[in-house]
Amino acid sequence: MHLQDVGPDPQSFNAHEATTENTNYRTVAWTGKYLQVTLVSIPVGASIGLEVHPDTDQFLRLEAGHGQAVMGDAKDHLTFQQDVEAGWAILVPAGRWHDVRNTGDTPMQVLSVYAPSHHAQGIIQETAEAAEADEASGRDEAPSWTVQPK
Repeated sequence: MHLQDVGPDPQSFNAHEATTENTNYRTVAWTGKYLQVTLVSIPVGASIGLEVHPDTDQFLRLEAGHGQAVMGDAKDHLTFQQDVEAGWAILVPAGRWHDVRNTGDTPMQVLSVYAPSHHAQGIIQETAEAAEADEASGRDEAPSWTVQPK
């Protein structure tokens, strides 16, 4: 399925099909003024990486695979742990340290919604390393027309 981020214009697509067909670590599917939809593929044995978004709530839905979601108030105090699989949703409050680990034997396919937008419009990052490099270089920043926290 070919998917193009049309920015804040109306968009519609088969979310399950797009997510399960995505082989990139991260593909930004749609960027709105207040939220963003990304498709994520987590390889076997890998994770999204322990992270925190101080001003960003996040919704993740597993479309394929098995894993474990962990969260906590501090990176060394992850008090929430839940095994998850296709069909499960993970809700991450702003300011909560979190990680999603692929514990299965196939890639984990995840649809992720950020509010506010977090990534560059339409950016595609084939690997987690490419995503980190884009973030470090400033290439992966939310568009200026999105509403961001003060």
